[in-house]
Amino acid sequence: MSAQREMKEKNPWHTPVTIIITVIGVIAIVALVTVAVLQNKPLLPKYKYGIVLDAGSSHTALYIYEWPAEKDNNTGRVEQTHSCKVKGPGISSYASIPWKAGESLTACMQEAKHRVPSNRHQETPLYLGATAGMRLLNMEDSLASDKVFQAVAAALQKFPFSYQGARILSGQEEGAFGWVTVNYLDDRLKQGLETTGALDLGGASTQISFVSDNYDGSESPSNSVTFRLYGNDYNLYTHSFLCYGKDQVLRLALAHQTLSGPRKISDPCFHPGYTDMKNYSVLYDSPCVSDRKPHGAPATFNHTGKGNFLQCQEVVKSVFNFTHCKYSRCSFNGVFQPRLQGPFGAFSAYYFVMNFLNLTDTSIPLDTVKEKLAHYCSTPWPEIRRQHPDTKLKYLAEYCFSGTYILTLLTEGYNVTSDSYSDIKFIKKIKGSDAGWTLGYMLNLTNMIPAEAPDVPLLPHAGYVSIITIMALLLAVLFVLSLRPLWPRCSKQPHII
Repeated sequence: MSAQREMKEKNPWHTPVTIIITVIGVIAIVALVTVAVLQNKPLLPKYKYGIVLDAGSSHTALYIYEWPAEKDNNTGRVEQTHSCKVKGPGISSYASIPWKAGESLTACMQEAKHRVPSNRHQETPLYLGATAGMRLLNMEDSLASDKVFQAVAAALQKFPFSYQGARILSGQEEGAFGWVTVNYLDDRLKQGLETTGALDLGGASTQISFVSDNYDGSESPSNSVTFRLYGNDYNLYTHSFLCYGKDQVLRLALAHQTLSGPRKISDPCFHPGYTDMKNYSVLYDSPCVSDRKPHGAPATFNHTGKGNFLQCQEVVKSVFNFTHCKYSRCSFNGVFQPRLQGPFGAFSAYYFVMNFLNLTDTSIPLDTVKEKLAHYCSTPWPEIRRQHPDTKLKYLAEYCFSGTYILTLLTEGYNVTSDSYSDIKFIKKIKGSDAGWTLGYMLNLTNMIPAEAPDVPLLPHAGYVSIITIMALLLAVLFVLSLRPLWPRCSKQPHII
């Protein structure tokens, strides 16, 4: 027993001080590792969401946007995460049965409900913006327009989002927000680069928007919009031509050809061999042409095609007025327009029509584009139907007209030349987001949504470094102290001479 006690007394690791030092050291090491792990764990970013419904003249589309809760130069970095095309026509088509306008949105709203995280539903803003179709309905019958909006509001408020209202966007807003979308997606706003103009073509209206060094807004203030994005100011020229979307301008062109109320017309903008019976009342059932309906016209007329591009251009030119301009420069219909500047992105119907015609490559000379379109228009209707069996006949029949209208609008209306035509880029999406006014609208609205504080590390960097340093020093001191029992033994070692 005495031998064991003597060995225990001689073993330095059995002393109380050493045990305490060891325990403290272990605790310090565990704490150091824990702090390091917690401090350097990956942070889950917080996101906010927004939903915008684009209620156009021909259809409605829903877009879901997502952006980090922290902001970049007071402008949220918005990305499109989902889109849904509403089945059926635009909400303005439900004027006589407004409840169906709201019902038509249900399927896409259900998709949005599942796409947006449930814990974000209550704070996700939901907007509906109506464009030219509802502008025309409001002009024609404001009471019917109000009832459609009431039905839409009732349907949207059934979902758990933060409904912010439904309203008609002005043409100026539609054009300006389309410009924001194109430049935002191309990173031109964030980097302060030269901006890209925006060309938007819908069913009932068309918009042109661009920044011009020669335009300060004084000559035509109604065409001026100012934005401040990413710390930069932009003075934008923008104009929207109501009734000059591809569907309404077709009515204008047909109205020009039926001024005398004929029973039959031979239309150069439709393929040879095309024939259809059209109703005068349906054709003139729009504020764009209602005052032009010929008196004493029969109930219907036979609409046939002859497929002549040059003659079609003359028909299209008839819907423009180039004779009146009180400004230094005009586009058409007496509307001021400064000289075109910079590249342009052309989207919506611009893209869909030119893509169908395989004419989106603007490196092809303009004369060659016209030749290709002329050949397409002259192709017999039966052959066109055989080549595109899956395309809806209504759309298929109108591509010759729509393509001719686009080229005429650009060259005659907006003064695009053979040289500047190559500056136009027909686009559908940019970096996964649809080109159109909705993203610009959402981007602008994020400036009004309070920024949410992001997740931060457990400790500030200086505090983290200080704690790590203190713990490291403590471990060093404990290590030295743990060797204390060995000090006397080392000092008592005999010196060798």
